[in-house]
Amino acid sequence: MKRNRIITEQTQAFTFTRRAFVLGAAQAGVGVVLAGRMAWLSIAQNERYTSLSESNRVQLTLVPPRRGWIIDRAGKPIAINRTTFRVDIIPNQLRNVDAVLGQLSRLLALTADDLDRIRSDLAEAHGFRPVPVVENIDYEHFAAVSVHQPSLPGVAPSSGYGRYYPAGPAVAHLVGYVGPASAADYEKSRDPLLITPGFKIGKEGLEKTMEKWLRGKPGAKRSEVTAHGKVVRELTTRPEVVGNALQLTIDAGLQRYAAARLGPESASAVVIDTKTGGILAMASMPAYDPNSFSDGISHAEWDFLSGDDHLPLTNKVMQGLYPPGSTVKPMVALALLEAGVDPSQTVVCTGRYRLGNSYFHCWRHGGHGSVDMHRAIASSCDIYFYTMARLVGIDRIAATARMLGMGQEFDLPMPSQRYGTVPDTAWKARRYKGARWTTADTLNATIGQGYMLSNPLQLAVMAARIASGTALAPRLIVNKRYPPQGGPLDIAPEHLDIVRQAMSGVINGPFGTGRSGQLNIGDLLLAGKTGTAQVRRITMAMRRAGLTGTEGMPWKYRDHGLFVGFAPVQDPRYAVSVVIEHGLHGAAGAPIARDLITYLYDRKRAEDRLATLEQGWGGTIEQRMARKAAIWAHRNDPKPAATPPTAEGSPPPPPTGEADPE
Repeated sequence: MKRNRIITEQTQAFTFTRRAFVLGAAQAGVGVVLAGRMAWLSIAQNERYTSLSESNRVQLTLVPPRRGWIIDRAGKPIAINRTTFRVDIIPNQLRNVDAVLGQLSRLLALTADDLDRIRSDLAEAHGFRPVPVVENIDYEHFAAVSVHQPSLPGVAPSSGYGRYYPAGPAVAHLVGYVGPASAADYEKSRDPLLITPGFKIGKEGLEKTMEKWLRGKPGAKRSEVTAHGKVVRELTTRPEVVGNALQLTIDAGLQRYAAARLGPESASAVVIDTKTGGILAMASMPAYDPNSFSDGISHAEWDFLSGDDHLPLTNKVMQGLYPPGSTVKPMVALALLEAGVDPSQTVVCTGRYRLGNSYFHCWRHGGHGSVDMHRAIASSCDIYFYTMARLVGIDRIAATARMLGMGQEFDLPMPSQRYGTVPDTAWKARRYKGARWTTADTLNATIGQGYMLSNPLQLAVMAARIASGTALAPRLIVNKRYPPQGGPLDIAPEHLDIVRQAMSGVINGPFGTGRSGQLNIGDLLLAGKTGTAQVRRITMAMRRAGLTGTEGMPWKYRDHGLFVGFAPVQDPRYAVSVVIEHGLHGAAGAPIARDLITYLYDRKRAEDRLATLEQGWGGTIEQRMARKAAIWAHRNDPKPAATPPTAEGSPPPPPTGEADPE
């Protein structure tokens, strides 16, 4: 039987006291925990939460560093920085695209093409990557956007420094241009500087290859902002570190002059100091305006440039490959002399040379008569070189060509160098799986046709090495440590003198093919060699029909015109090469080379001649480019393509050709 529990007043008091103790202990424990947590947050975590609270009202922004200047050998600016105003869109902060773009269009007078570009960039951009709206705007437009910024979420107006190229297109293929970093660039390093509005990296040319040297270190600024992001006041700023200056061997005045002197041609020119190896000018025309590329070009501008058959996006100096034509005849003459050929030995030129059942023709169809080495170079007689080269063989000639820089790679900070071809018996067997070298191959190569290809820089180096008698290496950077220049060539000095005098005869002699290159500056003489390179084969049927010339043919079927030279003849100081694509004949390059050398000795005379020429061409480089673009825009549908090409132009295909170079 269960007993009933007797509850007394004493029992109730004891039970209440026990429960009160337990409850009080629990409350005390909770209090201790809360106090400990508060102590932990206020003491141990003080710095963290202070920082978080600070970030609610303070904005930390990276300050893009100014790039180092690019200057010429005398310190004149080639690429500089100037104050700019810009407007960007941060995609992940954008709310209503149409509303924002509509308001920006009214404030900045954006065109339909601008809006299409912005929409395309927004579709492809990651949320963290700024999309440029406009750059280099005036202060009035910048202020208008700044005032309306609270109603434009995702829009970021800013001021900073932008790249500027005073010579514009004249230095495009030399220095390249800058542009915003791509998403791929950011993914490689995850550097927040790359997604900072206004920051740009090198995209082409020296701007790209010398990026680490030119880029400085970013600064930072702290700003107090409202909940809507409006800046209340600037707090502290850490200045950026400006990039290093890059000094080139280039003469800025000569560079601009060379680009202008090439005129409306698709052409290139190189000038080298034969004492130091410094490249004084390296012009490729036509070209683009690097200032436009740095600001971002439209679809229409891209279509205009990429569709031009004169290839303004290609650096012809480094990427153009051409049969060198008769410009290699001085080199071949050196190979002949080193092989023991007597320079006074004569060959009778009748206008053609028989090889088996085939004929190889001289450019002068009636022939040159009896010629020795001097006259063969001066008058560019093909038959002389066919006859003599057959005696010594291609391997001796190829070895001399390589000694003079043909087919060689040079230590230059330029992207995409193409090195051409110096063919010989081993090369053909390797290239064509054991194919045998033929006598016909030798005859073609000895006049710079057939398999032989070179770029304009190699031609200038060849001229510089003949002029100096040393294994001169071209150089472009002044503030860089180079190994010592090459020593004397393994060629007898008297043989070099024979060839130099013959090259003087090309310009100054009675039989010369380049007499239009005479300097007429006191007793200063220019020596050189003209060359004409075929771009199509001339068949026997065409010869019988008298269709050996290319005048009157479509532009792309005309022969290339080439010229190499140096001055003065005595104690040479400068070497030059000029290549005019489809320029008909080599003599076309001689006047250009003459004017480039004239600029170095008599600047006023050279500039006066250029001013006269530009009147006939229709104005300066910039004026002709603007007119050409306007004509293209008028003839084409103004609606741009949906997506621009990704390539920035491709080099021209290697030209081919056979005999008959002049």
